[in-house]
Amino acid sequence: MKALIFETFGGPEVLQYKDIAKPIIKENEVLVRTKAIGLNFADIYRRKGNYHLAGNPPFILGYEGSGIIEQIGEGIKNLKVGDRIAFADVPFANAEFVVVPMEKAIPLPDELSFETAASVLLQGLTAQYLTSDSYKVKAGDTILIHAAAGGVGQNLIQIGKLLGAKVIGLTSSLEKSEAAYSIGADHVFLYKDNWSTEVKEVTNGVGVDVVFESVGSTLADSFEVTRIGGTVVFYGMSGGDPALVDPRMLMDTSKTLTGGDLWNVLTSLEERKQRSKQLFDWILEGKIELKEPTTFSLQDGAEAHNLLESRKSVGKIILIP
Repeated sequence: MKALIFETFGGPEVLQYKDIAKPIIKENEVLVRTKAIGLNFADIYRRKGNYHLAGNPPFILGYEGSGIIEQIGEGIKNLKVGDRIAFADVPFANAEFVVVPMEKAIPLPDELSFETAASVLLQGLTAQYLTSDSYKVKAGDTILIHAAAGGVGQNLIQIGKLLGAKVIGLTSSLEKSEAAYSIGADHVFLYKDNWSTEVKEVTNGVGVDVVFESVGSTLADSFEVTRIGGTVVFYGMSGGDPALVDPRMLMDTSKTLTGGDLWNVLTSLEERKQRSKQLFDWILEGKIELKEPTTFSLQDGAEAHNLLESRKSVGKIILIP
């Protein structure tokens, strides 16, 4: 089968589109012919060597995608050859075939395309747990979203509005701010401007109830614009490691710092199915609007990595085998 692989860590140029052996399924696994694969910053971190990778080269990136079951392993129940499924946490997805454990196979409604599933699942489920588990957003809250035009950011904006919150977004360009406004953000400020002052101004000096912090290097500023007794949810560090947090500051301001990781939430098939169903229902009911993803052929994966790393993309990038 064809796969996008790399044998040494580095830039997008280390990625190669090559023939490798087709994977073999074991008990309680299915073999899926991939139809669409989601590209995420985690793929970049792993390609660079920033994230741990198990095994030996050649390495295959990709943890999210959708496709059709081609083969069923022993012990499989409630799944059959030809079923459409999606997955959000299965490695080695940057290939024509991927092995998916039974407990990670999420049924895909006929009304949703493979491209939509690969565009929304990981980032949509992340936004869903951030607004329900890490901090339960409620009507009347004011929330601040970093990287508001990115995949998670766009989902956070729409889920926040759906739950009755006032939404403030942060982006790096006017084009990205327009994308955030187009899906319901109440205010959008640019990183290059004095955004902390602007956030305080639109909250009458009080600050926001919660900040969804995915940049990392902006953590101190996020606390600065959080109200007394408010919360900062740290779930990413696309801009670099955060500065250390002084516990005395947390005590003096009654503020909360909490972390978020999707893999601590998707702990069972039931959790995956239940959370995915809510996300899919929101999409099918028109409560969440998905921008058309930017699509690359899997063999052009290096170009897709270049675009994502440039931070010029808006919304999701997907790879098609």
